[in-house]
Amino acid sequence: MRRYAQSGFTLVEALIAVLVLSIGLLGVAAMQLRALQSAHMGYQRAVVSLAAIDAQERAWAELAADSNKACPAASTVEGGWRGNWFGTLLFDGGSAIGGTDCDYTVTVRWQEDRYSPGETGVGFVYQFRLPDLNL
Repeated sequence: MRRYAQSGFTLVEALIAVLVLSIGLLGVAAMQLRALQSAHMGYQRAVVSLAAIDAQERAWAELAADSNKACPAASTVEGGWRGNWFGTLLFDGGSAIGGTDCDYTVTVRWQEDRYSPGETGVGFVYQFRLPDLNL
């Protein structure tokens, strides 16, 4: 009576190994997709932050240009600001500049279609104060 020693893989073992490998690769692909989505959202937030800082710089420029040294109205700053940032770089979702007595609040809301189900975007709020030079 002879005993044959088993050597190598059987077809079933090879198929199971391929199945485990493919499930792992699907997990890596899903993780890569989520990383790309998060990177895009980070880029959008960086652009929104620059837009808010630009609103502050515009208010400073209006203050410097005014001979009465009065803080500019929020609507004066908002007109050119919205025209430069929204429509080309950001898709506006209801952004505005508000403020009284040299205190300003810039609220930037943008449309983001890359959220996962159940996630929602929140607006970026940036507050700043200009010096009151009419003292």
